[in-house]
Amino acid sequence: MKYYLIVGEASGDLHASRLMRALREVDDLAEFRFLGGDLMSAVGGERVRHYRELAYMGFVPVLLHLPAIFRNMSMCKRDIVEWQPDVVILVDYPGFNLDIAKYVHSHTNIPVYYYISPKIWAWKEWRIKNIKRDVDEMFSILPFEVDFYERKHSYPIHYVGNPTAEEVRQFQESYTETASAFRLRHGLDGRPVIALLAGSRRQEIKDNLPAMIEAAGRFRGYQLVLAGAPGIPREYYAPYLRDGDVALIDNDTYALLSHAAAAVVTSGTATLETALFRVPQVVCYETPLPRVVAFLRRRVLKVKYVSLVNLVDGSEVVRELVADTFTVDNIARELSLVLPGGAGRERMLEGYDRIWRKLGDDCPSQSAAHIIYSLIKDR
Repeated sequence: MKYYLIVGEASGDLHASRLMRALREVDDLAEFRFLGGDLMSAVGGERVRHYRELAYMGFVPVLLHLPAIFRNMSMCKRDIVEWQPDVVILVDYPGFNLDIAKYVHSHTNIPVYYYISPKIWAWKEWRIKNIKRDVDEMFSILPFEVDFYERKHSYPIHYVGNPTAEEVRQFQESYTETASAFRLRHGLDGRPVIALLAGSRRQEIKDNLPAMIEAAGRFRGYQLVLAGAPGIPREYYAPYLRDGDVALIDNDTYALLSHAAAAVVTSGTATLETALFRVPQVVCYETPLPRVVAFLRRRVLKVKYVSLVNLVDGSEVVRELVADTFTVDNIARELSLVLPGGAGRERMLEGYDRIWRKLGDDCPSQSAAHIIYSLIKDR
C-alpha cells in the first residue's frame, strides 16, 4: 500500500520514522512518500520536502515566510492528488496539516489519518469541527485525550500508547551503570544530585536557568547537574555556569535522571520523562509580562495544568510555577518539599505510579501500524 506522511518538526520526524518501520513490519509492499526529515529518509521512500522548509515558529517568522508556506501547501496538495496514496497520515503540526486534511477530504476519496493528535484541548478547541469533518481516524498518545474527544465531542479516537513511556521503559531495561560509575564518568563528586532540565530552546534556557540555579544552589548538601539540550552548544551555557557550581553533561539525560534525587524542570515532555524515572520535581516556566500571562492563562487556556504530568493524571501531582508564581523563593520552597525527607516526596511518587498505569504498556508505533493497515485493507 501507498502511505503519504506529513510532519513539520523534529519530534514528528522521530515519531513518523518509527511508524514507518512498524508499517513495514505489517505491510511488505509498503511505499512511502513524505514531507519529513532525515530519520524518515533513513527508513526509505521518497522525501518531497524536508520539514525545515515548512516549520516556522512565532508570529513574525510565519508572517515573513507566508509565500513559501502557501507554495509548500499548494505543492503538497498537488503531489497527493498525483501520487494517489491509499492513505494520508498527518503527524501533529496542526496549522499546516489541518489545511491539507480539508483539501484531501473535499477533493479526493483518500482517507486522512492523524497520528499524534493536535493539542486542541489546550486552546483552539474550535478546531474540533474541522477534525470531525476532515479526519477519518485519530491516533492519540495521551490517555486523557480519549475522554476529551469521545465524551466531550462524540468523536471516537484510538489511544495507542505513549512513546515517552516506551523510550523510558526500553532505557531502563538496558541501563546497568551504577551511581558511582556515572559520577566517575562525568567527574561528579559523591553528593546527591539535583538535576536541572532547562528546556531545549535558547530562549527557554535564558529565561529559566538563572532562577533554577539560584534556587537549587541554596541546598548546599547537593550538587547541581544541568542536562545539555541537543543542538545547544556548550558555549551557550557558559555565562550561566561561571562560578563552577553547576556541572554540565550532554546527551545523557536519561542516565542523569536515573541517579538524581530531585529535579527542577521547565514545562514540556521533560516533565513526563522525569516523572517516569520517579524523580520528584518542581516544574517552572518564566514568561514575559507574568501577570498578564497569568490572566490570559485563566481566561484563554482550556486546561487547568501546563505540565504533561498533571494533565495525564488529572490532578496536581507536581507543583507548577508559571508566570506570576515563578520566583526563586517559590522554586526553592517547593524543591525543599520533594528532596529526600521532604513532606511532599512520597505523595508525588505515588502520583508517578498512577501515571505509569494510565499510560500503559503499548508500543504506539506498532499499535497504530496494525490499526492503520487493518483499516485500509478493510476499505
